[in-house]
Amino acid sequence: MLLCNAYLMDLEVSPTLTIPASELSWRFSRSSGPGGQHVNTSDSRVELSWSVADSTTLSDAQRQTLHTRLGRRLVGGTVTVTASERRSQLRNREIALSKLADLVSAGLAPDGPSRRSTKPTRGSDRRRLAAKEQRSETKRQRQRPSAE
Repeated sequence: MLLCNAYLMDLEVSPTLTIPASELSWRFSRSSGPGGQHVNTSDSRVELSWSVADSTTLSDAQRQTLHTRLGRRLVGGTVTVTASERRSQLRNREIALSKLADLVSAGLAPDGPSRRSTKPTRGSDRRRLAAKEQRSETKRQRQRPSAE
């Protein structure tokens, strides 16, 4: 759980990567949805932006990986996440930090093992051919009888 001054803390993405608070940019606005009179007076919606292109904490390889994997999410080299799930701005800040950390962590995660192609088993080949034969028989029986 993050502390009350969540917007002043560095964001730890992984044990090897921490984004300094100075690189994070916050914006607050009014949130839509329920909340009564409270929602009309407080800026509880949170936008958290981080410039991947200008970050000093990333290596060139990490920066290239993030550009490749988060290409659709990047606007001008900056990734932005929003949070307006809660009525509290503080809670939305914590959610936004968590979303950004998850996004960057997933973007930097190594690829899974590649698929090894395999040969179909003899049984699966037989079943496939039997199903084709059955389908062929069904369609043949639907045809008009030939006039011989």
